[in-house]
Amino acid sequence: MSWRGVLDASLLKEEVVTRNHRLADAAKAGRWAEVFEVLDLQWVSVNQWRLGGSSWFSPLHQAAWHGASSSVVAGLLERGALRTLPSRDGRTAHDIARSRGHLHLLDQLAPLDYGLGQDRAAALDAGLASVIDGRLRLPGGIAESYGKPLEECLRYPPVVVLPECPEQRLWFAVPAMYGGFSIALMSGHYLYVESWIRVVGDSGQAHVITHEGVTLVDEGFV
Repeated sequence: MSWRGVLDASLLKEEVVTRNHRLADAAKAGRWAEVFEVLDLQWVSVNQWRLGGSSWFSPLHQAAWHGASSSVVAGLLERGALRTLPSRDGRTAHDIARSRGHLHLLDQLAPLDYGLGQDRAAALDAGLASVIDGRLRLPGGIAESYGKPLEECLRYPPVVVLPECPEQRLWFAVPAMYGGFSIALMSGHYLYVESWIRVVGDSGQAHVITHEGVTLVDEGFV
């Protein structure tokens, strides 16, 4: 599964931005037929929030807000919507449906308990951020090319979504990196992360991230 972690629309092609806004507009208005129509196009993810938006609501969050039908929610889940995906304020679609009183959606939207635990997930998030930062924040590197703070440009994938992903893996392609980060949850409790820059020879690095820290285990490939 691809993690579409871009926040700044200027980093993407115009066609991608146009479809993103069309999806976000349709979901916010509850136009579900149009939502599914857009999702069937290229360059659009069911887990994408509005580029430049403040809430980070995906279509599933919007469905929970509106109290959409069970069939709409089922359609989003079938297309890979992540029930564990948090909005900017940390709410899942289940949290939103419950707060809005949409009881008919609670069973469908309830995130499964994968046993990762909040403390371990937070530790893995911190380790993953340190690995990504280590590659992007080099002097004269990718982060500086964006021309604004990195946190305004990219959203790193939260570890809590990994157990729900196919094979518990994500690919995070980073604009201007000509590569990115392959992130896998291993044995349900640690991360194996490979990263590379295709235009730089021998740029590959592999890290193991546990709740205790980060270890570089391989480099020089790709």
